[in-house]
Amino acid sequence: MRPVSASDWMTQFYAALADDRAVGDRLRDASLTANLSEWTGALTSVVVGVFRKLGMPTAAKGHACTVLPLRQQEYLGQDVMAFPPEETGWRFPTAVCELENSASDERVAYSLWKVLCIRCELRLVFCYRADSSVGAPLVVWLGRSVVGAMSIPDRTALQGETILIVGSRNEAQTFPNGFFLAWKLNKNTGRFERLARV
Repeated sequence: MRPVSASDWMTQFYAALADDRAVGDRLRDASLTANLSEWTGALTSVVVGVFRKLGMPTAAKGHACTVLPLRQQEYLGQDVMAFPPEETGWRFPTAVCELENSASDERVAYSLWKVLCIRCELRLVFCYRADSSVGAPLVVWLGRSVVGAMSIPDRTALQGETILIVGSRNEAQTFPNGFFLAWKLNKNTGRFERLARV
């Protein structure tokens, strides 16, 4: 199986939101009412569903994974972890994901730091801000404070892709458009760049 690219994953994510109206409505309603525990639960279902659709066994709260010898819902304190298909034993994860619903920028920074500590092909960090206009400044700050703390050799040696996705409650009538904006880490510059929706 070829590695899952950030663009491919995001395309599947948007498709999942559009295809499953029940979970999409649950996520939209949680965003509009700022019910962040419900937002996290709904988002977990979507993220796990995307990985499983891609054929990747996944571990998350409420979703036990069976590919590792130790069956668990979470590994290494990561909210979601996906593994290569059809492989068992002590395999390294293919992807890790943090679903941070805290209003604290430092908590989001911690989530980004956590995923950057994992060797894998795809790292995703979701966070929520009621107003989408604060997403871009948050992403810039995360790049400076977390990625900027890495040495240049360590940063450029990172394997895989790292994506920040900021969820908001804007444009309710056009869900999922406007609810999720994504940025991809450019390892060479150390900055996050907007990931165009495909």
